[in-house]
Amino acid sequence: MDLGISGKKALVTASTGGIGMAIATQLAAEGTTTIVNGRNEASVENATARIREVLPNAVLVGLAADNSTAEGIAQTVEAHPDVDILVNNLGIFEEIDYFDLTDDAWRHIFEVNVMSGVRLTRHYLKPMLEKNSGRIIFISSESGVTPAPEMAHYSMTKTAQLAISRSLAQLTKGTNVTVNSVLPGPTLTPGVEEFVVGLFPDEDPGTAQRRFMVENRPLSLIQRLIDPAEIANLVAFIASPRAAAINGAALRSEGGIVPTIS
Repeated sequence: MDLGISGKKALVTASTGGIGMAIATQLAAEGTTTIVNGRNEASVENATARIREVLPNAVLVGLAADNSTAEGIAQTVEAHPDVDILVNNLGIFEEIDYFDLTDDAWRHIFEVNVMSGVRLTRHYLKPMLEKNSGRIIFISSESGVTPAPEMAHYSMTKTAQLAISRSLAQLTKGTNVTVNSVLPGPTLTPGVEEFVVGLFPDEDPGTAQRRFMVENRPLSLIQRLIDPAEIANLVAFIASPRAAAINGAALRSEGGIVPTIS
């Protein structure tokens, strides 16, 4: 299926690995000019090289900027004042007992996971509305609707993203601009793999992953970690004209962990 986004310019934050890199790869495969973003030149160069291994003709633009900071955002929008597709993928997670969470930990994760998307969208949404075209996608999490007790601060940021996304979608009323959220479940990224192995250090990675799903995510219907490409496929569709009627939505791609219909 031709998604009709060839020639569009897409910015995917934190796209040097994991879900972000899978999204950047899929958007590039659809013919977009894809901005590959990481905090330093080395990671960006490595990611673009890896994408070109599978897509030799991909149109990629490297962007070394820390979009968790106001300074990094300023650098990003100066280099790329206008984009057609913005994927707010930047985010961090960690398992910490609630009673060990400091005020600084709460502030830091909010700054990274929430304010990065707020600042970028504050810049890019208005030009999209003016030209009556554009897509903004927040990468949230199933933790945004089923908060994880071992990651209360992370869950808070993912719920915040859902509220922000829906609020911004209201601003697009009557236009061809959409703002949506995608909610991945546990996904097989390097960070999650390391996290899971840390929970079950005596097991091989495959066994650790199966135990994690059975013991820590028993409501999952697929009972496996999700392939980042599976998230990327949904994001590419939402970024396309074929998803024009989807706006203000929180789209679940979490393997059935959320035990509700809505």
